[in-house]
Amino acid sequence: MSKQHGFLVIDKPAGMTSHDVVAQLRKRLGTKQLGHAGTLDPMATGVLIVGMNNATKFLQYIVTGKKRYNAIIRLGISTVTDDKEGEVVAVRDWRAIKDSDIESAMDKFRGTILQVPSSVSAKKIAGERAYDLVREGKEVELAAKEVTIHELKVLAIHRNEHLDIDIDVACSAGTYIRSIARDLGAALGVGGHLIELRRTEVAPFELNEAGEIGSAEVLPLRDAIAKVLPIRELGFDEVAELKFGRRIDKSNQEGVVVGIAPDGEVAAILENREGRAQPVSVFNS
Repeated sequence: MSKQHGFLVIDKPAGMTSHDVVAQLRKRLGTKQLGHAGTLDPMATGVLIVGMNNATKFLQYIVTGKKRYNAIIRLGISTVTDDKEGEVVAVRDWRAIKDSDIESAMDKFRGTILQVPSSVSAKKIAGERAYDLVREGKEVELAAKEVTIHELKVLAIHRNEHLDIDIDVACSAGTYIRSIARDLGAALGVGGHLIELRRTEVAPFELNEAGEIGSAEVLPLRDAIAKVLPIRELGFDEVAELKFGRRIDKSNQEGVVVGIAPDGEVAAILENREGRAQPVSVFNS
């Protein structure tokens, strides 16, 4: 039986790590060759892209794309992790904050900005993950990095026991929604943290395509990757050259291109170099 290659769009439930999802899928699908594009924290839900067999080679091109989230920010309370999982470190009165204050503060987080990652991010400091250092009680300082917030909308503002803000965010890879919650709270002078996070898009895959871990279907590699990268139809002779690691005629498109064999299978990842198309990866049909 031939191997199945493709992607699964999973609606990750709360309380699981992304690694937990992959582990369950390995059992269900009977293959160890699985990987995911873009980690979701255990408290977060929503779109998690999992590549199967040859599709794992393409995850690097998906993880760098646009992301979209729905989130709820709670103002007036700061936590050590910038989300509801962490210990509360400060509580402030939020009742003087008007809706217009929130909208004005939001303007600071639209466009290309410098953002300090959350201290419980997966970034490494001297070889150790930041979140491990925080759990050990150590102080963590991370350098600001440039991210782009394409859209940031206030969907609703709730004033009850707490001041909660529902937001919709479209952003570049590497953006931390927890950091937006923290920094919005700081801008308003009352602190803030994230209480809910749901990823609705890992471009070009959206939540309406997602399924549960036990039932999500495998999207065929060729069909799915055509939404991400340009396709180049290859002849039999070109496929044969690539299998020997040889370069072929330059592709019409610049950048990374997916080479498709005459049988319709994904044959190679190609990139133009020095006037020829160089195989980055070559696959057996």
